[in-house]
Amino acid sequence: MKKMGVSWAIGRMTISPLVRLSTPLRSYGTERIPLTGGLVLALNHFSWLDPPAFGSVCPRSIHYMAKMEIHRVPAMGAVIRALGAFAVRRGESDREAVRAMRRLVAEGEAVGLFVEGTRQRSGVPGEVKSGASMAALQVDVPVVVGAIHGSQHWRPGNFHPVSIAWSEPIRFDGLPRNAKGYREASAEIRREVLRQWTFLVDLHRLGRPNVARPPGRDARASTVAT
Repeated sequence: MKKMGVSWAIGRMTISPLVRLSTPLRSYGTERIPLTGGLVLALNHFSWLDPPAFGSVCPRSIHYMAKMEIHRVPAMGAVIRALGAFAVRRGESDREAVRAMRRLVAEGEAVGLFVEGTRQRSGVPGEVKSGASMAALQVDVPVVVGAIHGSQHWRPGNFHPVSIAWSEPIRFDGLPRNAKGYREASAEIRREVLRQWTFLVDLHRLGRPNVARPPGRDARASTVAT
């Protein structure tokens, strides 16, 4: 994993400045992300801007699960693999991808999953697939939800503001490691995605203050400081 760390360091010096030049990007609750240990990052997805945006603000190096088609794109495939991405075949059971996911979190790495499985053209978060809950339950690691808002309206050159909110770590103690447990955990992840995304929608309506605290697990309301 040392090589990946070097790749991410280079990426943060090159890609991150480009992201911040193309959009006023803000992140709220970043301190909630555990800095060590196996971790699943459950992320919603609107735009191709999302992976570099999440990567720019996350303090961890992220192993993204990316669809096989991207890995086959010349140059881009090599870049994302250097950054630790692994492939998944969409629309079918991909046991190899599941094994890679489990192995990475068991080794103490952070895996990033776009939990809806594809970009949401509607502009609102979609249904959550079971991949994140499977990894978290099978290896007993926490999930941190990362919600993004604004990227559904962003286009190259329009500089639309984009914001990210992070949840507190979620554990699924007591849930069975079977289809029923995966469904219940996925439903909770979806509720948390919607909670954090709604917080960002409200924050943008308020003019996006510099300092804000995303809602916690024990609270429905957010606290905003200007």
